Amino acid sequence: MYHLSLQGSTSTSDIYIGAGVFQQTAKRVAEKFKPARIHVVTDSNVAPLYLKELCAEFPLNITTTVIPAGEEYKNLDTVAGIYADMSKAELTRSDLVIALGGGVVGDITGFAAATYLRGIHVCQIPTTLLSQVDSSVGGKTGVDLPQGKNLVGAFYQPELVMIDTDILTSLPERIFNDGMAEVIKYGCISNPTILELIAEPDFKSNMEQIVYESVRIKRDVVQQDEHDTGLRMILNFGHTIGHAAEKVGHFTELSHGQAVAIGMVQAAKLGAALGEADLTEQIVAACKAHDLPTELPYPTEDIYTALLHDKKRTADTMNFILVHPLGKAVIHKIPLEQLHQLITAL
Repeated sequence: MYHLSLQGSTSTSDIYIGAGVFQQTAKRVAEKFKPARIHVVTDSNVAPLYLKELCAEFPLNITTTVIPAGEEYKNLDTVAGIYADMSKAELTRSDLVIALGGGVVGDITGFAAATYLRGIHVCQIPTTLLSQVDSSVGGKTGVDLPQGKNLVGAFYQPELVMIDTDILTSLPERIFNDGMAEVIKYGCISNPTILELIAEPDFKSNMEQIVYESVRIKRDVVQQDEHDTGLRMILNFGHTIGHAAEKVGHFTELSHGQAVAIGMVQAAKLGAALGEADLTEQIVAACKAHDLPTELPYPTEDIYTALLHDKKRTADTMNFILVHPLGKAVIHKIPLEQLHQLITAL
C-alpha cells in the first residue's frame, strides 16, 4: 500500500492507494474525523456493488443519496437533490460526506460538500480508473452547465482519499480503458516511463504502481498550484479540445476518457503545426493500444465555438497545453484568431 499527503491551503489530504484499501475505510475515517453522522453519495451503477458493504463498516447509521449514473446528470438539479438529502439527515459541519463512485459522483459530491453549510468534511472513494488517477485527487469539484463542462465549481480538498486498486478488476473493459486516457496523459506531460509500463502485455498486474505514479504526479503539481493559476494547467493536456467535444456531443456521445484521448491527439497535431516536435504518431499508438478513439467526430467549427467557454481562456487568448518533448508539458498562449485557424485545419 502507498500513502501520499497533499498539503492544501486549508487542509491536508491523506491518500491511500493499494489492494484492499476499501475495507480500511472505517478505520481511516476514525483516525481522521469524529463525525456524528455520515452521508454517502453514490450512483445507480455503483450502489448495488459497494454501498451495502461500505455502510456495514461503520457503527453509525449511514444516510445515502443515489443519483442517476451519467455525465448528463452532473448538474445543479442533482446538487439540489443532494442538498435536500443532507438537510433531511441533519448534517452539521462536523459530519462527513463520502463520495463513492466515479468522476461524476466525485465532482458533484465534492461540490455539494464544499457549498452545503459552507463546507463539510469530505472523503473520496473512487471506483473507476479515471477517478482514481485524476478526479478524486486535487480538490477540483463542479458541475456542468448547458454552456459547457465544469463551469460551476469550487476548489475543495478531500481530507481522505481511499483508492482500492482491487476494484479495477471488476470494471468493464470500456470503463477501464476510459481511465487509461488519463494515465496516458500523465506519461505525456511528466513521466514517459508510464507509457512504457502500460505498453507491457501484463501491465494490469502492475496497476498499483501505475495508479501511484499517476497520483504522485498530480499531487506534486497541485501542491505547487492548488488553484489552477499556472502549473496546474498542464493537467489539462487533451482537455481543451476534449471538453469541447464532450459539449458538442451533449455529454452523452463521448465518455470523458474518449474525449481526452481525441483531445491529446489533436493537441499533438496542433503542436506540430506550431513548429513543435510531432508526437502525434506516438500518442495515437498509445491510445489505440487501449481501444481509445483518436479522430474528431464533429465539425472543427463546432469544436472551436464550444472551446470558447473553456476556463483557460483569458480575454482574446487561450492557454493551450502542448507537450514537447514527451514528458514535458508547456503552456502556450495562443491568440483566439490563430487558434481558430489551427483548429479548423485539424
